[in-house]
Amino acid sequence: MSTSTAPRPLTALLADLSRAGVRPLPPGSAERLAAAASQIGFSCARIDLGDCEDKAALLARIATALAFPRWFGHNWDALADCLGDLGWHPAKGHVLLLEHAGSFRERHTEDFETLLAILRESAALWAGEQLAFWAFVDLSGPDAG
Repeated sequence: MSTSTAPRPLTALLADLSRAGVRPLPPGSAERLAAAASQIGFSCARIDLGDCEDKAALLARIATALAFPRWFGHNWDALADCLGDLGWHPAKGHVLLLEHAGSFRERHTEDFETLLAILRESAALWAGEQLAFWAFVDLSGPDAG
């Protein structure tokens, strides 16, 4: 008798609060993750960092993708505050797809590590509220397939 297990559907994975957090974005999975998020009532923001020049551009792209309020201060503390609130963006859970982040990571290592720390803190905060918060990070560059 075979004991192989079928892969879990993406909707089940995303709904699993115990697994939510910051994870690598598997190649070619952004579309499927976005569709799965939509299917279960999660918000999904796709943020292309392929040609992102600096911290200011990074914060602006995240703010635009998540429709941050005008009071967003364009600094790390404000990012943490907004990601920890998202009251203007009600959903059953949240998924961020940070695409083509490899070049930004190489050029701005400290800022990239700060971003990951804020994303991890946000996921932990939302888990305490029984809401899944995912950040999938694609470490490829802008020309990757």
